[in-house]
This record gives sequence, C-alpha cells and structure tokens, in this order.
Amino acid sequence: MSDTSVESLHLVCSQCQATNRIPASRLSEQPTCGKCRQSLLTGAPIDLTAQTASKVIQKNEVLTIVDFWASWCQPCLMMAPQFATAASQLPQVVFAKLQTDKFEQAAAPFDIRSLPTMVAFKNGKEIARQSGALRSSQIVQWIQSLPR
Repeated sequence: MSDTSVESLHLVCSQCQATNRIPASRLSEQPTCGKCRQSLLTGAPIDLTAQTASKVIQKNEVLTIVDFWASWCQPCLMMAPQFATAASQLPQVVFAKLQTDKFEQAAAPFDIRSLPTMVAFKNGKEIARQSGALRSSQIVQWIQSLPR
C-alpha cells in the first residue's frame, strides 16, 4: 500500500551545503547528498562557520541541536566529547557546533548569555535551549524530551 502524500524534509549537507529533500520515512536509511554523495546524517557534530550557520539552522527541517561554545570556556571543552557521544546515539538528529569567540557575528542573533548553551532548532525556529555543561546521557534525555 503506497501513500502518495509522503512527507519529505529538507536537510542541508554539511560538506557542500546543498539542500536535499529526503522522505521522512528514509531518514533512518543513511541518506546521502544528491550533489556530493556524502552522508547527510553522520552521527557526529558538524562545525559551523559564519557562512554555514545560518543555512544549516534555517533550512534543516529535522531537529538540529547547536552547541554554542568558546575556545576559552573550560566547561565547553569538557562537554565537547559528551556532545559527540550524544550525537552518535541520536543519528537522525543534526548536531552542530558554533564557536562563538571565532564567529561572533554568526552567534549574535541567538542572544547567547552563557556557555556552553545548546539550542534546539526545528524548521528554522528555536524550540528550546539548555545552558551549562551536561553529560551525554543528560543531553540525550533533554533531546528526547523535545517535540519532533
């Protein structure tokens, strides 16, 4: 039985920045970019830049978690491996990192007041935020509590 109204989602490739349309039912099948053929959901955090941050946040229609951090922030550095572990446990969620001391202009619109801060985005809109360093299990628990 086929459904002609298959829901599809936009997903930005972390390698070439192409926006891909993926059927929601195929997100668990390790989709690849139609342009560069790289994996779209890697199970690892992607590093955002001033050029890529806006597109990834605005165009992704899947849950996207951005870790706003700084190189001088010890709690940020301690949480980085925990964030990566959480990413590996939730492969259908996009995990990204934005270094606020390197890309101040890209981070400014998000009004980050403490570090580290994770912000959850869906369809370009902020749906939740969590400040402070967390263990991977706490990150996963927080993300699982969010609306999909």
